[in-house]
Amino acid sequence: MFAALIAAATALPVLAQQGYPSRPIRIISPFAAGGGNDIICRTVAAKLTESFRQQVIVENRTGANGIIGTEFTARAAPDGYTIALIPSGHAVNAAMHSKLPFDSIRDFTMISLAGSSPLVLAVHPSVPAKSVKELVALIKSHPGQLSYVSAGIGASGHLGGALFEVLTATKMTHVPYKGMSLALTDLISGQVTMAFATSLSVIPYLQTGRLRGLATTGATRSPALPDLPTVAETVSGYEASLWYGFAGPARLPADIVKRLNAEIVQALGQRDVRERLASLGVDVQSGTPEDLAKLLSNDMARWAKVVQRTGIRVD
Repeated sequence: MFAALIAAATALPVLAQQGYPSRPIRIISPFAAGGGNDIICRTVAAKLTESFRQQVIVENRTGANGIIGTEFTARAAPDGYTIALIPSGHAVNAAMHSKLPFDSIRDFTMISLAGSSPLVLAVHPSVPAKSVKELVALIKSHPGQLSYVSAGIGASGHLGGALFEVLTATKMTHVPYKGMSLALTDLISGQVTMAFATSLSVIPYLQTGRLRGLATTGATRSPALPDLPTVAETVSGYEASLWYGFAGPARLPADIVKRLNAEIVQALGQRDVRERLASLGVDVQSGTPEDLAKLLSNDMARWAKVVQRTGIRVD
């Protein structure tokens, strides 16, 4: 009798996993449709729909540098039917805001890393600098006169530019926009000087010559833009890469985390997924929930130091 009860109890997680999912799953993208986060979500969602044999839909909940979408995820039922693709900005937000509507670590269950991507230091073609070294000299000769745009205060492009100023001892003017598409429109028209923008957003303009890339911001050169040096090749210690990771609300059952991780890793490993995302400058990566949790913790500590040095605060 007791043996039967023990066997039944140990079988429960397996049964839960086998019965999951029994209805559609939604992936929350905390940013607008068409951006890097959204494209990764939709690419993976299509593969999960096939493997789960359940519809996996992407829901865009935008605003506040990803906070609105991540808060929605944190408050969702921990049943595996609502997960999100959180950005590296999740780590930055913890440093930028004195109060958040969630705990950036405790209120989430990490599932798997999805990929990373450098920013691209891009300038208008009229800018005379053809390299990072020349750009630094140009900024120093015109302190405060050259501008860089971003998708808003605390966005990746803002932090990328602020870190550049700190490490090069230069002064520029930051021009925040409500979204990167508007910022790039003004950059292309020559109203502003430069941007630290996602590779996905600027590669088309680099290819047509409407913008000129000077460098990428990762630790190593980007496979999507192999001819561009890294900023770090000129400015020692500079790195401002983005990463994307799948996460759910806290207390997500271990068997569901295991199933989601396995399916996401399998989807990311497929050749067409890797090739599509690589063409957009995303280095596809995956791993264990513990890998993503460690990355988040380390990044929170790193960006807290950068925010302290630059004095940037949202509140």
